[in-house]
Amino acid sequence: QVQLVESGGGLVQPGGSLRLSCAASGSIVSIYGMGWYRQAPGKQRELVATITSRGSTNYADSVKGRFTISRDNAKNTVYLQMSSLKPEDTAVYYCNADIVSVTEPTFKHDDYWGQGTQVTVSS
Repeated sequence: QVQLVESGGGLVQPGGSLRLSCAASGSIVSIYGMGWYRQAPGKQRELVATITSRGSTNYADSVKGRFTISRDNAKNTVYLQMSSLKPEDTAVYYCNADIVSVTEPTFKHDDYWGQGTQVTVSS
């Protein structure tokens, strides 16, 4: 059974930084794209950043130049370094990954989500 576990959220002042981590575990064969999404109260979930297995990245315009996504394929982990945080960055941040795993007697290719981690930017 594949699981994504996020960590690193919390309360930070405007202009501050946080680093989110998301580790995938289970009978994983390979991980393709990974990404971070966020959902603020009363709003739809939106894309923050994605990264392919080869390291190509994509960012929402609202976070370009402030956030950096990276991954460690050996650890099945994706990171989101957030800097120059603004109050409008406050949201629950979700990790997402496209994973092939062993599901005896075959394989399963599916899209997985973490449980979410709260990021609050406030003075």
